[in-house]
Amino acid sequence: MAADVQELRPKADSEKITINLGHVDLGQIDLLVQEGFYSNRTDFIRTAIRNQLDRHTDAVKQSVARHQLDLGLRRYSRADLEAVQAAGEMLHIQVLGLVAIAPDVSPELARATIASLHVLGALQASPAVKAALRDRIR
Repeated sequence: MAADVQELRPKADSEKITINLGHVDLGQIDLLVQEGFYSNRTDFIRTAIRNQLDRHTDAVKQSVARHQLDLGLRRYSRADLEAVQAAGEMLHIQVLGLVAIAPDVSPELARATIASLHVLGALQASPAVKAALRDRIR
């Protein structure tokens, strides 16, 4: 199943975050936007975050390898989990990015096939599946 991992930086599938900035910092960002350096505040903030991530690329790569994380997008369909169940196996999911568990996966199937779930990023699953896995999410 590791072949199903896709390395990407999704634009449409993103998480909204909220940050608090001081008035002077915000004013400086607005000035750069007004002067045409950035199209808007969001463009500035995304660029700043990507620049910081680029500065720490080696540290992130080493940490991903050390923690044996899959990097990118990992989708689990009902068929994937049924195959795991049929093989009598349990998954230990470790992903830096996005884990998406299909909407048709039942809480019972999720509990029967997912032993542990460690996601640095985001988990997309039904509320019932998230509740069923609550004690296995770290």
